[in-house]
Amino acid sequence: MNTVPQNNPLIFYPFTPEFMEDPYPHYAELRRHVPVHEHPGGFWMLSRYDDVSALLRSGLSVEQRHVGPGPFRDAYAKAGVTDEPRLKGLALLDRDPPDHTRLRKLVTQAFTARAINALEPMIRGLVDEALDGIAEAGGGDLVESLAFPLPFTVISRMLGMPPIDTPHMRMLTSLLMRSVELTPDREVMRVIEAADAEIFALVGDAVSRKRREPADDLLTALIAAEDDGDKLTHDELVAQVTMLYVAGYETSVNLISGGALALLRHPDQMELLRAKPELEANAVEETLRYDPPVHTSRRVTLEPYHVGGHDIPAGSFILANLAGANRDEAFWGPDAEELRIDRENARRHLSFGGGMHHCLGATLGRLEGRVALGELVRRFPGLALDGKVEWNGLLSLRGAARLPVRV
Repeated sequence: MNTVPQNNPLIFYPFTPEFMEDPYPHYAELRRHVPVHEHPGGFWMLSRYDDVSALLRSGLSVEQRHVGPGPFRDAYAKAGVTDEPRLKGLALLDRDPPDHTRLRKLVTQAFTARAINALEPMIRGLVDEALDGIAEAGGGDLVESLAFPLPFTVISRMLGMPPIDTPHMRMLTSLLMRSVELTPDREVMRVIEAADAEIFALVGDAVSRKRREPADDLLTALIAAEDDGDKLTHDELVAQVTMLYVAGYETSVNLISGGALALLRHPDQMELLRAKPELEANAVEETLRYDPPVHTSRRVTLEPYHVGGHDIPAGSFILANLAGANRDEAFWGPDAEELRIDRENARRHLSFGGGMHHCLGATLGRLEGRVALGELVRRFPGLALDGKVEWNGLLSLRGAARLPVRV
């Protein structure tokens, strides 16, 4: 997809250092001038809020096997990518109905809001412990000290995962995240496939162990989940658990680090949050709008799709530009590019997707963000950036790899 623009700056082209540092000016240009964008790489991108929101709720496919012949399919075939999604294609985020409906119904029996809200005391304890370490060190890398270990520990404990080699699992999942990028490369895909197989085997071992030794945890609840005699098969269980495990912390890393960075770059908003802690929940919604953990989502048309005066053909791959839509002036008003933690409609952001594929972990992410950002700001009145932010190099899951602060 690395198609270089020729005499036309209004082509989605994220392969520059400037884009990784700040993609939002590019998103704004696309949204204003080519909001329904047919890319020469063979895919489409929607950037306006109303168009993206409608697409997410449209019921279109998420299965890449439905993409028709053309440059997009050719690029992936050349890179050795098959139509088979990661994790054997069994995770509910990779399935259309009726498979998606069945899987989500079983998974949500165990992944309930009540079970998640019961985690708040544990989350507060982990945040306090992390902030103690930051205080003792006088600062440090906020990703390494808070944004990564908090959600990783929470989802591991919630699932009841056995002790695991954390650095190795982090490396494997970071490779897996590259599978959603628009940069097909044969060598990269080979490494991704190997990581995919290894994660599937690791989680499969944990599932088998939990069958023998059930406990009061989410993994045991998923094994027991049943609907009119229907239960998850072993491979389906492994796929859903891996999805919950990986998505349960990878996106939350960006949520926490991105929220902290937004506040650090807007000291007036950080002071407002200190003065009005009752804004904590809304501050999370606004930082999610301002810089979402996931920048794009995918859909595939099964029949022609009409939007903005364009007829997108059947078999087309469409990128929903969540991050661009979240700053659409036509929906949010003239201050759409500004961070305002008291924004009344901040919760209407599209950062958790929409429709049947609305993020299953939204409640958990909001809880972790509220506690982590609220306590970070409250605990450290002198919190400030302490060096250059380093980015993770991803397009869809763009976030900080290193966020240096001093306290």
